[in-house]
Amino acid sequence: MIKALVIKDLYVSYQGNQVIQNVSFEVEKGKLVGIIGPNGAGKSTLMKAILELIPRDTGVINIFGQSIRNFRKFVAYVPQRSDIDWDFPITVLDVVLLGTYPNLGFFKKPKKEDKDWAVECLRKVGMENFKNRQIGELSGGQQQRVFLARALVQNTDILFLDEPFVGIDVTSEETIIKILKELRNSGKTIIVVHHDLSKAEKYFDDLLLLNRSLVEYGTVNEVLDPEVISKAYSNQTFYVKERAKVSLS
Repeated sequence: MIKALVIKDLYVSYQGNQVIQNVSFEVEKGKLVGIIGPNGAGKSTLMKAILELIPRDTGVINIFGQSIRNFRKFVAYVPQRSDIDWDFPITVLDVVLLGTYPNLGFFKKPKKEDKDWAVECLRKVGMENFKNRQIGELSGGQQQRVFLARALVQNTDILFLDEPFVGIDVTSEETIIKILKELRNSGKTIIVVHHDLSKAEKYFDDLLLLNRSLVEYGTVNEVLDPEVISKAYSNQTFYVKERAKVSLS
């Protein structure tokens, strides 16, 4: 059976410093996976390296048995909100329509059916009434839901989200995780960079614990074991153990 994602011996450097070291893991199709670890662990760097948004030193990356270059248009990515220019003069609908371009071909514009599908994806995230608003006018949670709609419009088999729950309201967070679980249940594979250990058990099937190198990859219960968690959060052992206990109770 072809794995959704296979990473072998991945090393990544940034400004001359090696920030990802010897990371290898495999993700099965139809899993909702959280990437967790302390600040500075390289979580977002790992995701960007997998997507070839930044170069890697060495390593093999395969998505459904293919290189990311051959499979790129079948991959959806929601970046961190801090990576986006919210002042750019573009409407909510146009943001979502950007997700249709990988399948349109050169010099082709979205057709009526593409626009109808984009509106439907906005409806799924509860943002269809905001389609003509400028993206920068929305709240953080609303913006994140719009970018999830952009990912949905691509109708891909695998989605990557980088810290989608940071700085958003409870309603938006609940909406997003509900949709991600529905996608998982339909057979999609979803990889999420996440920081809140207290919600990890509720949100994910499997966890990847990272601290520059791979500390552990497995089920939520396996990774949230206090002894495992403390290997990555060495300076926050008591705090993390208590949170792990809460999340496992």
